[in-house]
Amino acid sequence: MSRLIIEADHAESAYWSDLWRYRELFFFLSWRDILVRYKQTVIGVLWAVIRPLLTMIVFTIVFGKLAKMPSGGIPYPVLVYAAMLPWQFFSSALSEGSNSLVANANMLSKIYFPRLIIPASAVIVCFVDFLISAVILTGLMAWYHISPTWRLLALPAFTALGFFAAFGACLWLAALNVKYRDFRYVIPFIVQFGLYLSPVGFSSDVVRQKYGETIYQLYAFNPMVGVIEGFRWAIGGPAASTLDGNILGISIGMVALMAFLGLRYFRATEESFADII
Repeated sequence: MSRLIIEADHAESAYWSDLWRYRELFFFLSWRDILVRYKQTVIGVLWAVIRPLLTMIVFTIVFGKLAKMPSGGIPYPVLVYAAMLPWQFFSSALSEGSNSLVANANMLSKIYFPRLIIPASAVIVCFVDFLISAVILTGLMAWYHISPTWRLLALPAFTALGFFAAFGACLWLAALNVKYRDFRYVIPFIVQFGLYLSPVGFSSDVVRQKYGETIYQLYAFNPMVGVIEGFRWAIGGPAASTLDGNILGISIGMVALMAFLGLRYFRATEESFADII
């Protein structure tokens, strides 16, 4: 009795065409995860607003009122919330995306489709939360009488930079989590540690003032530094400080490197997912 075995075409061009062919699966997984995320919750999608809002309040009290960190002319709640938006998206994408392949183990072991679809759909779900949370930022800008400037036109570019930072890191961790299940314990630590290593509750200028120019430049190798400072620069209005081109350039380079290496590692290990999951 003959057997028919369906497997992926090893040609790189065929893989990307497969992604387009399976686009409906991508939309289905994304929509399914959006529905499941807030199923049987009392306030539903408002959780996407409450989490960054409560974090903003805590950070404003701790860093703004108690530690009296400088805000660079921007109201401290706006300074923090403008950072919380990209950071919340990044951290949620790491947490959700890193476990996405393991959570869909049955699909991986039964049918062929480009595995890249699964972590990509997880990142898209987190991006929907990001868009919902952005509504509060509009209200904060109105409350503190921050007039938008032409800088706001750069916000989609910084959003894209944050998206690729999240996606690149997500691909790394999703692939590693299939082979080494210990990463499910490591990832919450990475997210928590990264929150305090990133300029969420304070401005990056604090690092320059306290530790000097060399440490300040090295600090930019955290790819979220450029993303966060870019958000503040675009949103802060006329009072926002000038965006440091060196910091932004380093962050763009790190995001590009992380996305490239993450995609390369994912593709290199993708064929073994069904065997070891």
